[in-house]
Amino acid sequence: MKALLLVCCLALLVPVGCVSRSTSETKEPKKESALETLRKDIAEVAARDERKADEIQVQHLLVAHKDAGIGGVTRTKEEAEQLTAELYEKIRNGADFDALVKESTDDAHPGIYGMTMVGGGDRSRNVYARKGMVAAFGDVGWRLDVGEVGVAPFDSGTSPYGWHIIKRLK
Repeated sequence: MKALLLVCCLALLVPVGCVSRSTSETKEPKKESALETLRKDIAEVAARDERKADEIQVQHLLVAHKDAGIGGVTRTKEEAEQLTAELYEKIRNGADFDALVKESTDDAHPGIYGMTMVGGGDRSRNVYARKGMVAAFGDVGWRLDVGEVGVAPFDSGTSPYGWHIIKRLK
């Protein structure tokens, strides 16, 4: 009787061991979330040296939050960051930047600005002195290559209106 009981217990344990081994062997590596990718890319751009240029032109998509002082925006900071991550992922996957700006920005379309390091700018050409713009806007813009996209994250001191997804045009 004891031998039969031992055999039954062992028979029950064998499939459990097999199942746990087979499922652990078939697990795929965890895919990075859009939010993780966004945060990693923000840090990567911030660590770069600024590009040499007296003047640049950028287009941006602003994702604001309700505490940023932009009228009509009701999303929380967390919702704004998540939306930024989703839009950034679309852009990384080839979505049309201008179309996303048109449908999603909390600023005015087309959101194209020139920034200069010399002089006070030229408003007739929509060019502003870098020091006259939100600090993070220029900090990211000058670290991008032409055609590249980066993100200035919300920061109450350097990017108080929310997250800026920025594409360097010139």
